[in-house]
Amino acid sequence: MQSIRSFLFAMVILSVSVGSSAQVLVSVNFGPPALPVYEQPLCPAGGYVWTPGYWAWSPDGYYWVPGTWVPAPEPDLLWTPGYWAFDDGLYYWHPGYWAPVVGYYGGIAYGYGYPGTGYYGGYWRGRQFYYNQTVNNVNVTNIHNVYNKTVVENTGTVNRVSYNGGPGGTTTRPTPEQDAAARQQHVPPSSAQIQHQDAARSNRNLQASMNHGQPPIAATPKPAEFRGRGVVAASRTGAPYKAPENRPAPSEKGTLPTPRPENRSENNAARGEAEPHKTAPHPEVPRPPSASQRENVPRPENAPYSQREARPENAPRPRNEPPPNSSTRPDRRAPPDNSPPPPNREDRFQ
Repeated sequence: MQSIRSFLFAMVILSVSVGSSAQVLVSVNFGPPALPVYEQPLCPAGGYVWTPGYWAWSPDGYYWVPGTWVPAPEPDLLWTPGYWAFDDGLYYWHPGYWAPVVGYYGGIAYGYGYPGTGYYGGYWRGRQFYYNQTVNNVNVTNIHNVYNKTVVENTGTVNRVSYNGGPGGTTTRPTPEQDAAARQQHVPPSSAQIQHQDAARSNRNLQASMNHGQPPIAATPKPAEFRGRGVVAASRTGAPYKAPENRPAPSEKGTLPTPRPENRSENNAARGEAEPHKTAPHPEVPRPPSASQRENVPRPENAPYSQREARPENAPRPRNEPPPNSSTRPDRRAPPDNSPPPPNREDRFQ
């Protein structure tokens, strides 16, 4: 049976190896809000593993992805949460993954078995997952694989920081064992987890700019189920938060997430289109009209209101040409004159 499980796990790794290589690198120049305070929903059934909530990024800014219970893709797999880390002036997102051991997740105290390093919420024995009742909300009537082990967690409001490094971030560094775990093959988030994040992205109430760090949907019993019994709201923020304004666009590379936001000021864009018409001259002088074209040009007296500034009365007079006189105005019905037009005469009809 052990060899069969090893073979099945290897097949899972091979089936998702291509997908794991398509992970996206997201960087932002300001950090995410603190982790909100919320209660863990009741575990829906055996074999579900808790995945803590986190702040993700979209063109609208940070948004909260609620914590939820997720069926493990395969027995023996545990979830390593993603985390934000500060490096060289930017905050980078490191996606979470499934693996036989829990790796480094930035020292973020997500709670409910994730105190900042390792996982103490449960373990696999064969195909059964055993839950630690001291950190998990489990109904022992439906789930009998339980045990009790005290875990020291810092889940109060003292340290709810959601990123590693940088101003006010956690200061832990990966151990050699965690470095080794990071180099192993991983199983990326399941389709249920991706659907869960997509649903959170489309919910405006989960945007940090709307909830100010206190999301109304902080945790759910199952992925992408944001309504109904068991959905939990945040009781308070982890720290005061105000969304920054007029920040440059984040840097994103990859194939999966949403496109970059545009950061051009609307006023600057409009000014760039309007001002050149007011101050800049025509790029080139138009050619004089031919004799036939001069025959069909309407008289300035009949020009529409929007072209009043182009009437001959307001046009600059040529330096060596006398002002026009109605008594000497040529008869439009006469045959065309083949002599060349006076200089700049076409400006009268611009």
